[in-house]
Amino acid sequence: MTSKLQALSRASATDRDSYRPEFFRSNSASDRARMDELLKREPQVQVFDQLHGQLTELVRSLNPSIRYTREELDVAAQAHLQGAPSEDYGVWVFYPWSNRLVHLLDEAEFALVRTDRNRNKITREEQALLATKKVGVIGLSVGQSVSLTMALERSFGEIRLADFDALELSNLNRIRSGVHNLGVSKVVNVAREIAEIDPFLKVNCFHEGITRENIDRFLTEGGNLDVLVEECDSVDVKIYARQRAKALRIPVIMDTSDRGLIDVERFDLEPERPLLHGLLEGLDLSLVERPMTNAEKLPFMGHIVGMATISDRMKASLHELGRTIITWPQLASGVVLGGSIVAEVYRRIMFNELKCSGRWWNDPADSIAPTKGMHTELSTTSKT
Repeated sequence: MTSKLQALSRASATDRDSYRPEFFRSNSASDRARMDELLKREPQVQVFDQLHGQLTELVRSLNPSIRYTREELDVAAQAHLQGAPSEDYGVWVFYPWSNRLVHLLDEAEFALVRTDRNRNKITREEQALLATKKVGVIGLSVGQSVSLTMALERSFGEIRLADFDALELSNLNRIRSGVHNLGVSKVVNVAREIAEIDPFLKVNCFHEGITRENIDRFLTEGGNLDVLVEECDSVDVKIYARQRAKALRIPVIMDTSDRGLIDVERFDLEPERPLLHGLLEGLDLSLVERPMTNAEKLPFMGHIVGMATISDRMKASLHELGRTIITWPQLASGVVLGGSIVAEVYRRIMFNELKCSGRWWNDPADSIAPTKGMHTELSTTSKT
C-alpha cells in the first residue's frame, strides 16, 4: 500500500463505536450554539432538509378526509408553521458516523406521520401502547431482522441489543449491511440502522454480549423487559437467559430460521413452565457451566430444534459441523421470515391476543406447494 493510500485510509476511517445521534432544537439557545459549533468544526457535513415534505404529510395525516390540491397542501403546510421560520421548526438530527445533519419533525409529529400507514392494522391507541414497551434482543443475525422490523413498525419505546461479535464478510449472506461496515460491532450496526429509521427510539447496546454477570442488568435495568427475543448461538446463554427470564416472569420468543420455527414461552403467565417446553429434560445442564465443544452442543441443539422436524438440509448440516462447515447454515430468506414472524408474535402478545406458550412451524416449503392452496396451471397452445 502506498503512503498516500495509507494516509487516505486513515483519514476516511469513520467512528466505529458511536450509535446515538445528536439533537438540536433551534428554539434552544444552547442547542443553536452547539449546532453552530458543529458546522464550524465539521465543514464537510451533509445537510438534508426535507421538512416541507414532512409537513405536507403531517397535514394530510391530520385531515385524511380533505382532498387537497398541491397548492392547497403547500399553503396548509406553511400555515402549520404559524409564522415560524421553517429552519426553526422541528429538530435537527446529526448522525456522527455518516456526517449527516437531517431536519425532521419533532418526536410526536414525526411518530404520527411515520406510523400513519400502519393504521389500522395497528391503531393509534395500540401504537401508543407499544411506545411504552421494552424489548431485548440477544443475537443479531435473526435478531437484526427482528429489531429492524420492530423499529419499522415502531412497536417498542426501548430496545436492548446484545451481541459480542463484529460484522464479518460471511455474515453478509443474511445480515443487511454494507461492506463499509465490516469490523463494526453488530450491536452498533443495528443501533445505527434503527437511529436512521427513527432517531427517537431508545436503544441500549450490550457490546460484550450476554454473560452471567450482566444478564440481570440486560433484563431489568431501567425497568423489566416486556419480552425477551433470544436468537443467539450459544447453548449456555440460551439456557441461563431463560432461567433468569423465568424467574422474572418475562416471556421469551425464539426463531430458529429453519422451517419458520417459532417458540413462545409465556413465563409471565406460566411461571412454573419448564425451559424450552421441557425439551432439555434428561440432558446434563452442568455442561453449560463451561465452554462447550461442537460435539457437546449437538445433543442440546438437536433437542432444542427437534431432529425429527428440522429440514433435511439442516439435519445433514448438523453432522458436518467442524468438518466441512464452520457453523450451522442460515439463509437470508429464513432470517427475514423469522424477523417478520417474531415481530407479529410480539405484537400479539403485547395486545393480549396470544395467551399461550407453544411451538409453531411456518414453513414456505409446506404452505407453498402444488398440492396445497389454489394455483393455476399454465399451458401453451399453438395456433395453426
